[in-house]
Amino acid sequence: MDFRTKVEIQSSDLDITHHNRLVMLGSCFIESIGEMLENSKFTVNLNPFGILYNPQSISQALHILIDGKPFAKEDIFEYKGLFHSYHHHSRFSNTDKDECLAKINQSLKFGSDDLKKADILFITFGTAYVYKSKELDLIVSNCHKLPATQFDHYRLDVDTIVNDWNNLINELQTINPKLKILFTVSPIRHFKDGAHENQLSKSTLLLTVDKICKQNKNTDYFPSYEIVLDELRDYRFYNEDMIHPNTTAIKYIWERFGETYFSKETHSIINEWLKINSAIQHRPFNENSPEHKHFLKQTLLRLNEFNKKYPYICSDKEVSNLEARI
Repeated sequence: MDFRTKVEIQSSDLDITHHNRLVMLGSCFIESIGEMLENSKFTVNLNPFGILYNPQSISQALHILIDGKPFAKEDIFEYKGLFHSYHHHSRFSNTDKDECLAKINQSLKFGSDDLKKADILFITFGTAYVYKSKELDLIVSNCHKLPATQFDHYRLDVDTIVNDWNNLINELQTINPKLKILFTVSPIRHFKDGAHENQLSKSTLLLTVDKICKQNKNTDYFPSYEIVLDELRDYRFYNEDMIHPNTTAIKYIWERFGETYFSKETHSIINEWLKINSAIQHRPFNENSPEHKHFLKQTLLRLNEFNKKYPYICSDKEVSNLEARI
């Protein structure tokens, strides 16, 4: 007997390989998948605006990347000694205004360039609830702990999100006709809005993505939300906060993701790289012993062979790291 229900994932025409360039935007769940892709040597631009939760903020970020216009000093503000942007996560905040702006614009430039070259845009929606600045009439990506009285808090409706994203997808495919878009809904629950409200929010997002994918070519949906809620419906798959999926859950989602979008060749490359990377990360008791120096040299030989075999995968940083340690 099988004591669980397994989510059956429909076969997809989308094939993700190491030849692809990926741009990823969305909630903290996409950070976990993005890090797994990066660790497996995929070319990824992960959250150039930092973590974004709602579809409107992600849409605004993509419009900014399409336009490519740098942020100006008047686009950021100071609150309690830190400079912030309403379009960015707090990882971009800084006590120095110029440093804040420089970091924002550097990420914007890389993100804008990568979006135009990308093969796959991976989007994760976290919540349908938004905060809208009363003063600016702007849906913000982050409130930066400003008083709640400065914002209107409400849930977006399906049609509003779908209409916005249909227009956005047309713009994206104009600047990058080869672009394919992969959607998922984050399995992380947003209990700050309440349990029932979280369910309404996730339902809104699921209906939204379903409509978007039915109305637009070159779009796909990966059921990470369903995998966690149905296959992994046990608190042993959550962190101590009982909200965020733990490492075991993320690894399982990654496994299902690979089954869906990776070919045998891609799996083989990942496994080959992970063995080399494990050797690179090895730290002995004595870094300067002759045995360890020999081990490093052998690892460097393996890495150079990997580079010759897969010249489209960049591992210059790892080569420099090993050469410095030998």
